[in-house]
Amino acid sequence: MHLANLTTALKNRTAVSLIFTFITAFAYGQDNSPFSRYGIGDQAQNNNIVSRSMGGIVAGYSDYQSINLNNPASLGNVQITIFDFGAEVVRRTLKSNISPAKYTSTNTNVSYLQIGFPLGSFKAKKSDPEKNIFWGGSFGLRPVTRIGYKIQDDKRVFGIDSVNNLYEGSGGLNQVNFSTGVRVKNLSVGVSAGYTFGNNDYSTKVQFVNDTIAYYRSNRDAQTRFGGLFVTVGTQYQIKLKGDGLLKFGAYANLQQNLRARRDVLDATFTPDNNGSELIIDTISFKQGQAGTIAIPASYAAGFTYANTHILLGADVEIADWKNFTSFSEKDPALQNSFTVKAGIQYYPAVETTPTTKYWSFVKYRAGIYYGNDYVKITNNRTIAGATFGAGFPLTSFQRLRFGDFVTLNTSIDLGIRGNRNSESIRENVARFSLGLSMNARWFQKRKYD
Repeated sequence: MHLANLTTALKNRTAVSLIFTFITAFAYGQDNSPFSRYGIGDQAQNNNIVSRSMGGIVAGYSDYQSINLNNPASLGNVQITIFDFGAEVVRRTLKSNISPAKYTSTNTNVSYLQIGFPLGSFKAKKSDPEKNIFWGGSFGLRPVTRIGYKIQDDKRVFGIDSVNNLYEGSGGLNQVNFSTGVRVKNLSVGVSAGYTFGNNDYSTKVQFVNDTIAYYRSNRDAQTRFGGLFVTVGTQYQIKLKGDGLLKFGAYANLQQNLRARRDVLDATFTPDNNGSELIIDTISFKQGQAGTIAIPASYAAGFTYANTHILLGADVEIADWKNFTSFSEKDPALQNSFTVKAGIQYYPAVETTPTTKYWSFVKYRAGIYYGNDYVKITNNRTIAGATFGAGFPLTSFQRLRFGDFVTLNTSIDLGIRGNRNSESIRENVARFSLGLSMNARWFQKRKYD
C-alpha cells in the first residue's frame, strides 16, 4: 500500500515535470557550441536514456520496457505497446588552452518521442509447441544534429587598425522514422526508414575599425533547406547460456544519405539602425534557390551484451566515414573519420523473494564509459571521452505490474570532454542530465477485471 501511494505521487509529479521540460525545451533550445559550425552540426545523442546511462551501448541491447532507437532488429522483442519520451539539460563550458578565458551555456532539449508496438507472433511450423516468430514496429521523431553558435574574433590588420568578425549559426537536422523488426527463434533482423529534414543559417559579419575612415560593415548570409530519405538496417543474435545467462550480439548500419538542398546566399553591406536592426546599404550579390546535395556518410556499429537476473553488461564499437561528407559538392576539411568505443553495466538487486516494501531493491542502477576521436578535427588531439551514470526508477505498483503495466523513470548523467590540454584550440566540457519516461498501459486491450 505504501509503495502504491508512493508511486502514484511520483507519477503525478513526474508528469508535471515532463510537461514543463517539454515546454521549456522549445523556449531554451538555442545552444552555443563553436564545434556545431562544421559538418552538419553538433551530433545530438541519438540513443534512449537507458542506453545513455550505460555509456551509449545499443548494438546488442534490447529491453521490453524501452525502445532501442538505433538498432531496429531489437523491435523483434517488443511484445507490448511502449511510449518512450526523453529530454535533456546540457551545460557546456568552453575553455581556451592559451588563455584563462572560458564561457558557459545551459540549454534544454527534447531528445526523442517514440512509440513501439507488437505487430504479431506466429509459429514457424505448425508442429512447434510455442510461437517463435515475433514481429514489432515503432515510429517517432527525434533531432539528429543541432547548430547554434555565436563567435566573435577580433584581430589587428596592418594599414587599417583592427577588424571584428562575428560568426553566427543556427539550425539542425531532425528525423521522423518508421521502423520494424522480426525475431525468428534466436535471430532478429530489422530496418528503419524515414525522412531527414532541417535547415541551417550561417552568417559572417565583418567590421573594420579605423579612427579616420568609416568603413561599411559587410555580411555574408547563407540559408539552406534540405531533406531526404534515410535507411538503417540491423541484426541481433542471442545465445542462451547455462543458468539464466543470455549473450546477445548485434550490429547495425546507417546507410549514406543524399539530401536534396536549396540555398540562398546574400552578400551585402549594412549599418545598424537606432532599433538595433540591420539596414542594408548595398546588395553586392544575391543567389536564390541554388540546388545542391548534402551527402551524409554511412556509419556502422557492432557490439554485444550479456545479461542474467542481476547483471547486464556490454560494449560497442562505432565508426563513421566523415571524410566523405560533402555539401554542394564541397568537402569540409575540418572533418575526419570517427571511431568510438563504449562500455556499460546495469545492476538489478531484486530477486523473486524480495519484499515489495524494499523499493530501492527494484531500482536498476547503471554506469558506463566511452572514448574516441571527434568527427570535427580543427587541430590535433581532437578526442572525446566521458563517464555516465543513471538509474531506472519504477513508478508502478507491483499489483499493476502483474497485468504487464509499467511506468519507469529513467535518468542519466553524462560528464564528457571534447579536446584536451595538448590541443592548440579550445576544449569543451559537457555535463548532460537526461530524463526519460517509458510506459505501457495495455492501451489496446480491454480488461474485465482490475
